[in-house]
Amino acid sequence: MKEPIRAVDYLLVFTSRRIAAVLLLGFSSGLPLALTAGTLQAWLAVESVDIRTIGLFTLVGQPYTYKFLWAPLMDRFTPPFFGRRRGWLIVTQVALLGAIAFMGTMNPSESPWMLAALALGVAFLSASQDIVFDAYRADILREAERGAGAAISVLGYRLAMLVSGGGALVLADQFLGWTAMYFVMAALMGVGIVATWYAPESEEAVRAPQTLASAISEPLKEFFARQGAWLLLLLIVLYKLGDAFAGSLTTAFLIQGPGFSATEVGAINKALGLVATILGALLGGAWMVRLGLYRALLGFGVLQAVTNLGFVLLAVAGKNYTLMVAAIAAENLCGGMGTAAFVALLMSLCDRRFSATQYALLSALSAVGRVYVGPASGFLVSAIGWAPFFFVTFLIALPGLALLWIMRARLVPASQV
Repeated sequence: MKEPIRAVDYLLVFTSRRIAAVLLLGFSSGLPLALTAGTLQAWLAVESVDIRTIGLFTLVGQPYTYKFLWAPLMDRFTPPFFGRRRGWLIVTQVALLGAIAFMGTMNPSESPWMLAALALGVAFLSASQDIVFDAYRADILREAERGAGAAISVLGYRLAMLVSGGGALVLADQFLGWTAMYFVMAALMGVGIVATWYAPESEEAVRAPQTLASAISEPLKEFFARQGAWLLLLLIVLYKLGDAFAGSLTTAFLIQGPGFSATEVGAINKALGLVATILGALLGGAWMVRLGLYRALLGFGVLQAVTNLGFVLLAVAGKNYTLMVAAIAAENLCGGMGTAAFVALLMSLCDRRFSATQYALLSALSAVGRVYVGPASGFLVSAIGWAPFFFVTFLIALPGLALLWIMRARLVPASQV
């Protein structure tokens, strides 16, 4: 029998230098996102840019979807300073600092397409930073630290989105104006640069692919040579699918179903949901050290599925603030726990020689459900109504849990099953 890990032991995981680096790099990873999305849209709207042009600006986020295409380059080539992972982090972070500051010099009403080109460049650099950060996190964290590392990176990422989202809007509107606000956001990329400077190197020396062709082909060959590789890919798609279905129309449900106001939804669903997600990720990361990967995935996955039923109750009960708060808090808390375990799963599946390419591919696959369930959800609600829809999202989560049970021997040592 494996000796249980004491609470003090797994809480100490959060005090390591590696975890601190992941927190600050998670902040650096999340900071640019809103600056090319919601915050940029607000700037365009304030400057009275045509709504059709604003709609086209949403396309600048495409690099996040296709980042796996150039991930092999970042596996194959090593900058002449700081090594393969930290070198690329410095390159992308310094470039982001300059590009974000340059965005602030633009006038959206006079040069919208120049601003669009810059925003596209920022999105490309940000997606590139994400590639290397994900690879660095997978390389640097010990097995016992993966749950905590996943949780801490979610915390850093979400805090950065608050800063460059709501915080940036307040700064621009009330204090600094748009140009100075973008300069401040650019300066905050210095957090990532300093973190990269002091971040530790991987404890294991890993040889990079020797050719670009091998950087493209070898990650795939290595992964599909594993027993049950296709089942692993199916698990990645299915594990968060029920959660993705439930989350795709939650805002619309709260307004059109029970009849809450947009202000109530913003204050409770968005604010409370964010806090609960962060708390869930931290709790999940701490508990995962003790539970192990498989038990955490199974336990948190069950909780993810069950909490979808809270929206069934809310749909039946109607406008009930207590039930709304409980359903949102539970769903986001358990979703955050599941996310921590899921990110740890993706890290565990990466070979350190090709972690940039493999993580980019696996994370892109995991996003399939989140990206494409929206249209299906809309048709399903139209056909059967809100309460049956949320019950169906519970059922959709079950195949992923069943597959996880079937694959338990591949995810945990026999002594821990």
